Amino acid sequence: MTTPLNVQKTFILFGIPLLLLGLLVLLAQSAWFSANPDALSLGITIDLVLTIPLVYFLFIRKTRIPNATLIPLLILGMVVGYMILPTAQQGYLNLFKTWVFPVVELTLISLVLYKVSQAVKGYKSHQRQGADFYTTLKQTCTELLPKPTVIPVVTEIAVFYYGFIHWKKRTLRENEFSYHRESGTLSLMMAVIFIVAIETVVFHILLLKWSAVAAWILTFISIYSGLQLFGFLKSMMKRPIALEKDRLLLRYGIMSETTIDLKAIDRIELSSRDLEFDKETRKLSFLGALEPHNVILHLKAPHTLTGLYGVKRPYHTLALHVDEKARFAAALNQALQEQV
Repeated sequence: MTTPLNVQKTFILFGIPLLLLGLLVLLAQSAWFSANPDALSLGITIDLVLTIPLVYFLFIRKTRIPNATLIPLLILGMVVGYMILPTAQQGYLNLFKTWVFPVVELTLISLVLYKVSQAVKGYKSHQRQGADFYTTLKQTCTELLPKPTVIPVVTEIAVFYYGFIHWKKRTLRENEFSYHRESGTLSLMMAVIFIVAIETVVFHILLLKWSAVAAWILTFISIYSGLQLFGFLKSMMKRPIALEKDRLLLRYGIMSETTIDLKAIDRIELSSRDLEFDKETRKLSFLGALEPHNVILHLKAPHTLTGLYGVKRPYHTLALHVDEKARFAAALNQALQEQV
């Protein structure tokens, strides 16, 4: 069972390992170290790459902090070791970096891949009940990875999954609504991908006359960007808007999403009128004014729109496009009446 963290416990978890690191730095600068460099170098190395990580692990093993945070601590320990130990006393540190640290990295990567594969299997087994791969993936990676790395890793995996693995046609349920068929977004993104492909070939040929390395770097970046756009495009077909019992799940592929408690909705407006977008009024689509809207949701309280790579933006009014806007409005209004 994991336990939540308070300020005092957080200070202990991170303060004690940092305090131990500081003591080792002072020891490496002391007269004791100058008198016994070989013996103390071995002890300092063991403390940096074994003792301190072990102490940290014992502290976090029953908390919500992912075990993967051991990796940054190990890297910090090696960096400190190379900074405070003379070159002649870095032999043990080099052995750890060469033979042990790669094994730790591979173990972590294998664990992440195993958990992700288990998440995919769980998603498929519950797919009929409306499970969402992207949401499942975020939950899994949150348990395994340090918080700053979760969204970038999830985004890259999701782009590959939706772009090249998930080809089965998504059949909408009664409570789901598409938003990509009539908005023109698919055509726009396909045109962008086509333009990127043409420009990549042209610029590659031109840059080859100046630098082959630069030409291939630009080509790689362009191909990677095109693949990401393709994954974004396909994710729109696989992640429809969903109306559940007491909440509304608004998704725009993996590019943006928000969850709204039905009790927080003031009214729904079927309109394509121009809006002035600011910190309170936003669009669900990351394309902004390039994509028209036909539904405007007015909320009683501010909510948060989560964009690419976890960027969060507050909103009070949200404009979006729904292919079957009349059916969507009828279903939403009925659900709102049931909340009263």
